[in-house]
Amino acid sequence: MSQQQARPATGSRTVLWTFLASSFALFMASLDNLVVTTALPSIREDLDAGISELEWTVNAYTLSFAVLLMLGAALGDRFGRRRIFATGIGIFTVASAIAAIAPNSETLILARALQGAGAAAILPLSLTILTRAVAPEKRPMALGLWGGINGLAVALGPLVGGAVVEHGSWQWIFWLNVPLGLVLVPLTLRKVDESHGPNSRLDLVGTVLVSLGLLGLVFGLVRGEGHGWSSVGVIAPMAVGAALIAVFVGYERRAAQPMLPMTMFRNRAFTALTFSGLLMFAGVFGSIFLLTQYLQGVQGYSPLDAGLRILPWTMMPVVIAPLAGPLSARIGGRPLVVAGLALSAAGLAWFAVTASTDVTYAQQIPALILCGLGMSLYFIPTASLLMSVVRTDQQGVASGANNALRELGGVLGVAVLASVFSSNGGFASPESFVDGLVPALWVGVALAGVGSVTAALIPRARAQSATEAPAPKVPVGV
Repeated sequence: MSQQQARPATGSRTVLWTFLASSFALFMASLDNLVVTTALPSIREDLDAGISELEWTVNAYTLSFAVLLMLGAALGDRFGRRRIFATGIGIFTVASAIAAIAPNSETLILARALQGAGAAAILPLSLTILTRAVAPEKRPMALGLWGGINGLAVALGPLVGGAVVEHGSWQWIFWLNVPLGLVLVPLTLRKVDESHGPNSRLDLVGTVLVSLGLLGLVFGLVRGEGHGWSSVGVIAPMAVGAALIAVFVGYERRAAQPMLPMTMFRNRAFTALTFSGLLMFAGVFGSIFLLTQYLQGVQGYSPLDAGLRILPWTMMPVVIAPLAGPLSARIGGRPLVVAGLALSAAGLAWFAVTASTDVTYAQQIPALILCGLGMSLYFIPTASLLMSVVRTDQQGVASGANNALRELGGVLGVAVLASVFSSNGGFASPESFVDGLVPALWVGVALAGVGSVTAALIPRARAQSATEAPAPKVPVGV
């Protein structure tokens, strides 16, 4: 049975259909991670949403995706990867339709959480399914294309969102997923081979504990400014969340097959790389949440113009990848990760220094380029670097944990920076928005800067072997 499952599909048509199904599903799910950012001002006006509702519109997707990522891969191993992959696409499609017809912010937030749950099955299983279908000698090319599609979706997210909102309405950023999903579900069930993994046990207790714990922490952070940081409605959920996460850590230490083995954090390189990623996502994506609204609400750009102007940031990985790859092969991934986080901090600092109601786009271009360079240098070597610092039998779990904690960093970053923004300013006027934006950006600078220092703790000797590592088993993109 295991030999049959391990044998890759050899038919060229099967490989082609598998590549199309996995790639288009990946593109759909990855695009929605950032496509909503340029639509936030329109959503705020149409649904009369406040800053906390906008936070949850972003965080509901990312939070459910992050905490269910490893469960999605485990469900595929047990019940069939094709079956769970198709189910994930179906959930994502239905959730997109619900988001498109949402009459209020509460319904939209619920739909975004369901989208994240579907994406948690789509992203890890798309790579596993494709890897199994492609012959070993062709896998580097196939996985390279797969990663390129993931990066392209992230880069185009703000632009697509801006174009759709400007020429239609924000609802269409979700309607676009529906016809694609309706095609991909039967395509997957008819053309993709079924397979199972060796691990048939599910850590449902661990999943519930960490999900509720993180929900409590984020819920408290989002409510902090509006209800007061000393109120019971803020302290209670954060205390319960922290307690549940502590219980989760204790449970995982004793579980026979934990979703996140605590022993992995004894590995200094893994711990430094993982937490530097969490800090990077917290600083950078918390800042993007506010900057996309700044471009429209303060500087007066249309949604499409805002998406176009942020391209020097989001498209930079496409330009830098051919250069950074060979450089990583020569000097190792560690220096690039450290430099990438430092450049991200510098770019956010530039934004903070120049932010005003009348700043020109030309004054912001250096900040966009610095942030784009930083993001590129961080992402390009991270996968191989991570794979090189853990044992072969831990690579799947390590990559899943790294992805999950990075996404959680984004959730916490949006919550923290939005809270700082609300404490110092708001949407009342352009001046008020800038008053809140600047201190929030400095928090983003601090998070990315600490991330760079944390990445410097990765041992040099082990980092130099990163280029010899195999391809990761779960996605490493945004």
